[in-house]
Amino acid sequence: MSRIGKKPVPLPRGVETRIAGQTVEVRGPRGTLAFTATDDLTIAREGDALTVMPRGDSKRARQQWGMGRKMVANLVTGVTKGFRKELEISGVGFRAQAAGSTLKLALGYSHEVNYAVPAGITVTTPKQTEIVVEGIDAQQVGQVAAEIRAWRRPEPYKGKGIKYKGEFIFRKEGKKK
Repeated sequence: MSRIGKKPVPLPRGVETRIAGQTVEVRGPRGTLAFTATDDLTIAREGDALTVMPRGDSKRARQQWGMGRKMVANLVTGVTKGFRKELEISGVGFRAQAAGSTLKLALGYSHEVNYAVPAGITVTTPKQTEIVVEGIDAQQVGQVAAEIRAWRRPEPYKGKGIKYKGEFIFRKEGKKK
């Protein structure tokens, strides 16, 4: 049995849900999100909570159970609190600047990198060396943060590059004389 899947997803005040077949639509103060579950799951509303149950005893149904419950929980969290990823830039001359729907990155290349921020995502730069990615869709926030990080991954010798806040970079020892 899935320990994650067994837990019901509580619905806070101000959150409305609509279940139509395998699609769950969640509406809250920050917006509306939807998720379509596979045919192996049954999603139902019981009081102030949503429950996800497998339709059979197949291996696939059990695999989808915990994931389906987590996807529904992410919808509820997204429309109430939202999701946030913080990135740090380290390196001499490396900096970031948010300008409208474009993020300008100076990462040691011969040119400035202009990253077009997709709709539904907010990118801010509280400092020149910090980037904050926010939005209501967990997958989209993570994808945008990963795409920004991919422009200059942290290298193991000096640790220069873009990393997630709190990420540990394994450092290697340089050449010895």
